[in-house]
Amino acid sequence: GRLVATPAVLEVVPRNELMNAFYRHLRCDWGDTCDHDRNLNNQALLTGDRLFSVYHSANDIKFWIITESDRSATTILLPEDY
Repeated sequence: GRLVATPAVLEVVPRNELMNAFYRHLRCDWGDTCDHDRNLNNQALLTGDRLFSVYHSANDIKFWIITESDRSATTILLPEDY
C-alpha cells in the first residue's frame, strides 16, 4: 500500500527517523506500544485488522504509525493529527 505522512509530523521529526520507525513497523517491532496494543497487532497479522505502532524521535516527540486493515495505506502521524 501507500506510505503517507502528515505535514505536522514531517515538520517536527526528521525523515530518516520516520523511515527508521517505518522499517521497524514492517519488521513487527511495534515500538513503545502497551502490551495490549502489542497483542492486538500480533493478532492483526493473522486476522487482517489494522496495525498500530508508537515511536519517539530523538527529541522525544511521540508519533504513530497506522497501517489500515486492508493494507492499502500506512500513515505516519502525530497523536494530535488523529
